[in-house]
Amino acid sequence: MEREIALQLKGISKYFGEVVANKDVDLTLYKGEILAVLGENGSGKTTLMNMIAGIYFPDEGQIFVDGEEAVIRSPQDAFRHGIGMIHQHFKLVDVFTAAQNVVLGVREKGRYRLKEVNEKVAAIAGKYGFRIDPEKKIYEMSVSEKQTVEIVKVLYRGADILILDEPTAVLTPQETEQLFDVLRRMRDDGKSIIIITHKLNEVMEISDRVAVLRKGEYVGAVDTSETDENQLTEMMVGKKISLNIERTEPKNPCDRLIVGHLDCRDREGVKKLDDVSFTARAGEILGIAGIAGSGQRELLEAVAGLQHLEGGTITYIDPESGEEVNLRDKTPMQIRELGVRLSFVPEDRLGMGLVGNMDIVDNMMLRSYGKGKSIFLDRKDPKKLAENIIESLEVVTPGLHTPVRRLSGGNVQKVLVGREIASTPTVLMAAYPVRGLDINSSYTIYNLLTKQKENGVAVIFVGEDLDVLIELCDRILVIGSGRVAGIVDGRTAKKEEIGLLMTRSAEPVPADGGAEEAVGEAESAEEMPAEDVGTETAGKDTEDKGGADE
Repeated sequence: MEREIALQLKGISKYFGEVVANKDVDLTLYKGEILAVLGENGSGKTTLMNMIAGIYFPDEGQIFVDGEEAVIRSPQDAFRHGIGMIHQHFKLVDVFTAAQNVVLGVREKGRYRLKEVNEKVAAIAGKYGFRIDPEKKIYEMSVSEKQTVEIVKVLYRGADILILDEPTAVLTPQETEQLFDVLRRMRDDGKSIIIITHKLNEVMEISDRVAVLRKGEYVGAVDTSETDENQLTEMMVGKKISLNIERTEPKNPCDRLIVGHLDCRDREGVKKLDDVSFTARAGEILGIAGIAGSGQRELLEAVAGLQHLEGGTITYIDPESGEEVNLRDKTPMQIRELGVRLSFVPEDRLGMGLVGNMDIVDNMMLRSYGKGKSIFLDRKDPKKLAENIIESLEVVTPGLHTPVRRLSGGNVQKVLVGREIASTPTVLMAAYPVRGLDINSSYTIYNLLTKQKENGVAVIFVGEDLDVLIELCDRILVIGSGRVAGIVDGRTAKKEEIGLLMTRSAEPVPADGGAEEAVGEAESAEEMPAEDVGTETAGKDTEDKGGADE
């Protein structure tokens, strides 16, 4: 039986000046299927989806919806053709309720009757298995609830074709499973769904087919049931690569950073860190897991001298003298003057890590310009460093002097991570260093972090993918609502245990909290019924101003 085509692209091309984002792309989406779109950073995935959603207009080619050519010049045009896109960064009004956000911008005859809107939103949620309170304010919602509102928004507008950009980036394993269950129900109801993701294990679990882009061009599509992760990676990259993270045993681990009983509030007085204690050791990778907004960013910023603390201690142990240095309440510049090299890869890569209007070479100089011996800047070493990073991390850029704001989000991340690692730190704190990176680049970063560990660096790694945390890290600290929920051994931990720890509060554990005790807590939590544990959290959506991935 021949399947019905919901959406078809023929010869789609898009240019930004001399940069070719997409070239002669053909793509087919069938009714009642989930299609995953894969590709390296800069391969044009998001640009292609933005053309379907009406954000960009193609320079060449045609788009067909239900067999008829569609001219899509705006998101309103896309909605008229039954197409809706759920972006990675939510577009919601915090002080409005879920129902108010759903109808915002919808033109209907007569006055809005919120009671009727609430009933319609509840009906959509009930049909597909969403958990949503139409009258709940956005600022009171967890990340998964906000994402639910975004999906209901496009369904309310009558969308039959849904595009989801990195939908699981900030979800726990339990929330991801809930989302996948909803997507399967939507598929069974005849909806057509496109997912952009870098997580191959999720591609294999949820998709019916996989389409691959490479350097802006369409490589091909395969049935998920007839492929595997290695084949998909080879299609994306054009060559075979290893998908194994080689975790080496820590050699001569010793305490490098001791954090005790940290307390911190934000400007609104909300407590972000509550009695947080842990120890980072030289020669090991300490992973930090938690729902977005649970205090990971504030914790790393506190160590880097970027947060004011109400209480607690941060002690750095000098590797040469063994002297204990108190970093509490010191400014970032004072910390650097002490010779403490804390390299910090922030979540907000353009807002905090790099200057968007400066080129790659100048951004390399941000770490070293103050060490110059004359009034003239020395560009030789920064230029050499920039060239090395571009070559080793395969940064896609027109040249060394291209402003970083013109690079794709993933390539901006490569520049930032490469610069931080090149500063030869003794403590390397990396917050989401592979967010938005393709699988090949991600494994390059994982290997670089492992090399730093082997060189005696104390690595603190905040990540979203629990599978990676378990494969890469020696110990994993789980944080929830600003409190330490447990510290587990990366070699023996299970993803479900960590996921449950992420979604519940726990009494703080000692700074050297043993893995056995934490695992025991996780196992006891695992015995709880799923409905008692719950997946609704108070975590706030993590902002990432790095721009689109492609």
